[in-house]
Amino acid sequence: MNTRSVAAQGRGQARRAANSTAVEAGARAGFGARGIIYVLVGALALQIAFSGGGQQADRGGAIAEISEKPFGQIALWLLGIGLVGMALWRLSEALFGQAGPDGDKPSKRAMAAGRFVFYGFAAYSVLSFAAGESGSGGGSSDQQSQDITAKVLGWPGGQWIVGIGGIAVACAGIWIAVRAIMRKYHKHLKMTEMSQKVRRALDISGVFGGTARGAVFATAGGFAVAAAVQHDPGQSKGMDDTLRSFTETPVGPWLLVVIAIGLVAFGVFSWFNARYRKV
Repeated sequence: MNTRSVAAQGRGQARRAANSTAVEAGARAGFGARGIIYVLVGALALQIAFSGGGQQADRGGAIAEISEKPFGQIALWLLGIGLVGMALWRLSEALFGQAGPDGDKPSKRAMAAGRFVFYGFAAYSVLSFAAGESGSGGGSSDQQSQDITAKVLGWPGGQWIVGIGGIAVACAGIWIAVRAIMRKYHKHLKMTEMSQKVRRALDISGVFGGTARGAVFATAGGFAVAAAVQHDPGQSKGMDDTLRSFTETPVGPWLLVVIAIGLVAFGVFSWFNARYRKV
């Protein structure tokens, strides 16, 4: 057996491992975990809209909320393990391509790699908090955002880096919203297995939730651009302060109410993905 055939056999075994039942189960658990986080963030945002205070409306706030419940530590471990499953699935997509005819495109692999890093960090933060490192997962996204922005602004060309990063995040938010409105997610789901009622619920949660999530990303990107232009890291906002900023619009807290319900809807959409996603 020559070296080329051994390498091909190794790649085939690795690809089969990436498509294994374990990886599929991890992906579905990850979508379930993501859904829990977004539902909790949306619920916390609703509290802010109606009371003006409350727990921080971001991943850290969601983790803290879970930890205060009975069996909260167990729930956090399960949540973190679910996010690990999501990260590993995204890694398999980056290495071997996604499901579907165009899943091997370099752009899709690059996006999967980025998502692997994101979910890997999210899993680490949740598991660290569950293990007792309260400063890891439960930290404020606002303070983290400002600290990172301040550090980058101190670099040569830091304003350009922050500005371009902010534009990228804003464009990503618009892209997320547009894809949700166009229902691009249909091609990733087992639509033929759904009843008409399930499809209707899927589209309500997918379009509404994806649009709200995109609006949050786009707004956060706009704040990063403002931080770059004014050379002021205090202008940069994490998810919590970004959500609170919606209460400062002419319609008052009602825009935040709409966004908050949208984030809950995106959590529900994530649960649909846990059941019907093509993995």
